[in-house]
Amino acid sequence: MPNVYKITYPNGKIYVGVDHLDQITYFGSVDPKVVAEDFTSEDRRDFTVRKQLLWESEEATREEARAVELEWIRRLGSNNPDVGYNRWPKWTATQA
Repeated sequence: MPNVYKITYPNGKIYVGVDHLDQITYFGSVDPKVVAEDFTSEDRRDFTVRKQLLWESEEATREEARAVELEWIRRLGSNNPDVGYNRWPKWTATQA
């Protein structure tokens, strides 16, 4: 069952992704280098991330699920580097 989820990191930044297999342990394909830049060695010793389902469907196609993911990325602004870790679609100041 495909779903769209939001990951919230301890610094408040978010990542929106899609999981086509409904795997509880899947936390997306966020760029680890981009996330790592925001955390010190001390920060990395103990932190919690939160995963929330934003949408799910028993019958959506992959294309439909990707469209919903894009909708949520834009709605939450998670492609804005000040807000989140999505790097697609590329953030532009006109989206603000």
